[in-house]
Amino acid sequence: MEHYTMNLTLKVWRQKSSGDNGRFETYQVSDISSEMSFLEMFDVLNERLIKEGKDPIAFDHDCREGICGACSMYINGRPHGPWHANTTCQLHMRAYKNGDTIVVEPWRANSFPVLKDLVVDRTAFDRIIQAGGYISVNTGNPVDANAIPIEKDKADAAFAAAACIGCGACVAACKNSSAMLFLSAKVSHLALLPQGEPERKSRVLKMVETMDKEGFGSCTFTEACEAVCPKEISVTNISRLNKEYIVAGMTEEK
Repeated sequence: MEHYTMNLTLKVWRQKSSGDNGRFETYQVSDISSEMSFLEMFDVLNERLIKEGKDPIAFDHDCREGICGACSMYINGRPHGPWHANTTCQLHMRAYKNGDTIVVEPWRANSFPVLKDLVVDRTAFDRIIQAGGYISVNTGNPVDANAIPIEKDKADAAFAAAACIGCGACVAACKNSSAMLFLSAKVSHLALLPQGEPERKSRVLKMVETMDKEGFGSCTFTEACEAVCPKEISVTNISRLNKEYIVAGMTEEK
């Protein structure tokens, strides 16, 4: 693969706190390697800003391996940038060419208030999980993996739903700031497995109620969420969530 360097113009959202109006600031970066990751490019820029006595750009990151979902950046109008099924930390600068202008923003959703610059508060997702995203099982010695037979299609679907990393790209891409893809993945992977059966009805009712309280928008099924999901979570999970919610509402004991 050909290696090259480039000069780029960055237009980055700067915001001191959730109470600040915020603004775009323009930066020139030079001699950027095509093999750098997008976050490494930001590291280079921040090192320069610190040397100049300026405030570095705040952005979220942790594993930098596409696992944790913390690297939430809205890049040129697309969550996580132009590559399909990819997180920002796994986006490399070879996706761009010399002279490009790149606009970088935080997630835009009322339920994800900006903390500083590109960092948003995504604890709303945590509260949704806490509302019911768990199972009650007896603890003790590990159970043999084959002790509970599960049909392969259900096991595969549960595994695919459980791949959700909770990054919030689905919310950022949705015109309504809906969290339905995230919630449906969390509900689906437990509803499909026998271990999730005891709380199955109360789980979906509590989690949907919490999602609504957090102020996420309604789903109008445009599928923008699936298109930008780094783990390719299917919108079929939203259909499953709707079914689970309707059944639970009609049969859950009050």
